[in-house]
Amino acid sequence: MTHAIQAEGLEKRFGETQALAGVSLTADAGTVLGVLGPNGAGKTTMTRILATLIEPTAGSARVGGFDVAREAHQVRQLIGLTGQYAGVDEMLTGTENLVLIGRLLGLSRSRSKARSRELLERFDLTDAAERPAKTYSGGMRRRLDLAASLVGRPQILFLDEPTTGLDPRSRNGLWDIVRGLTDDGVTVLLTTQYLEEADQLADDIIVIDRGQAIAHGTSDELKAQVGGQVLELRPVNEADRVTVARLAGELAGTDPEIRDGLVSVGITDPAIMPAMVRRLDEAGVLLTELSMRKSTLDEVFFALTGHHTDDLDAEAGELAEASKKEGAPA
Repeated sequence: MTHAIQAEGLEKRFGETQALAGVSLTADAGTVLGVLGPNGAGKTTMTRILATLIEPTAGSARVGGFDVAREAHQVRQLIGLTGQYAGVDEMLTGTENLVLIGRLLGLSRSRSKARSRELLERFDLTDAAERPAKTYSGGMRRRLDLAASLVGRPQILFLDEPTTGLDPRSRNGLWDIVRGLTDDGVTVLLTTQYLEEADQLADDIIVIDRGQAIAHGTSDELKAQVGGQVLELRPVNEADRVTVARLAGELAGTDPEIRDGLVSVGITDPAIMPAMVRRLDEAGVLLTELSMRKSTLDEVFFALTGHHTDDLDAEAGELAEASKKEGAPA
């Protein structure tokens, strides 16, 4: 079986900086592959390799069955790319932006205009079609940018953190658009640092940390790695947090986490909750909060790496500076 996207052992260096350190992945046609990781993890570098914008230092990748290094021209006939920042011309209208791209792709003027009207309607931009893009809101610009990547009817679409900076309403709107694309058979590779986004959209998820793929699976499969459910407890007295954490660890058989005064521990057996209540009662510990819920992807990331997705800003800055010198932001 030929995968829509397949990469093996991708590595990329920018000078002394290792942006990718042997990433492998696959995505089947008509699915969303979520690439999850914090800033500086290597997500954009990987996307640029798959989109034929830069070549890997080592490893190989095929998109639509074509090698991204040796058959880049064929790959480009199949793909669309939306980067982290809107790539539209702010001085042109929505219609002019899309018609221009259509003409650059070799479409006739009439076909370019027809495709422009179709996409502007699909992305709810018809009323703003004749306005300069500089007058668009952030959400409207991102929708226009995504529309631009679809002018050529790509079979495979790379979305590199497409909802960064958007408000919740605009983000939900783009999520609906992505779901519609996969319904039409488009394969989507979605990079994101938003855990909820990967949870909502991705059929499969690959977790990248410091240039390496550290986990792969569906959202439920990844969550099962930290117990599937999480027991949360907050004692009345802060001094009791140590006791709560010790008892929770003993019952769950795993180390709990204490964050902002809340003790959290992954569990596999729901019977641990009443047992925990009994142990705390015997110890004379009172709680202000006791709950059990499903694990989040952030907890999966923490369990896999030992840090949360918002803990790597310094490393992200270092990688960005190194990659800028090479002309290929990571």
